[in-house]
Amino acid sequence: MPARMLNFSDELAGYLRTTGVREPAVLAELREETAGLPAAMMQISAEQGALMANLVRILGASKTLEVGTFTGYSSLAVALALPEDGKVIACDVSKEWTDIARRFWKKAGVAARIELNLAPAVETLDRLIAEGGENSFDFAFIDADKSNYDSYYERALILVRPRGAIAVDNVLWGGSVVDGSRQDEDTRAIRALNEKIHGDERVDLSMLPVGDGLTLAVKR
Repeated sequence: MPARMLNFSDELAGYLRTTGVREPAVLAELREETAGLPAAMMQISAEQGALMANLVRILGASKTLEVGTFTGYSSLAVALALPEDGKVIACDVSKEWTDIARRFWKKAGVAARIELNLAPAVETLDRLIAEGGENSFDFAFIDADKSNYDSYYERALILVRPRGAIAVDNVLWGGSVVDGSRQDEDTRAIRALNEKIHGDERVDLSMLPVGDGLTLAVKR
């Protein structure tokens, strides 16, 4: 029988979060505040934030991209891992959610490292490309509207440097990717991108069972 993922009990998941992650106090506070919001399910987990921060450190990143910011946990985790002159270019359309993010970025002392663009992400990414941003980013994180995932991925591939990484969130979509009865637009978009990245010779990939599924695509 092939090796399979562990079936995480609540006890084992708690052990992972208390023993396997060193979550800064400001990130824990942001996570707890966001947990009380109606859209709390959109927030990444502490272990995913820690993984992304370590990826940024391994890459020696100084310039990163984020598509979908919500209340700012992922951007804060990455910004804390960047050098003092590092930069996160963040894309979102919600002032309501990103106002929370701004408050915590300031509290953590990294507000100067994060440039928030309140506009449709495709517009921001196209502008970055037009301004000569090709191959200038070390890392990109995609976690926004699923129907546009392919558009975000293609633009991130232009913007990220060779040997840089693109992380795509929600690629398991609560298990819906293997449920043939789920044919809504978001599920079909995620399935299509998963299959596309699997066959994409422009990248090396690894799909991880972290959170709701996270694909790491390393640009060749």
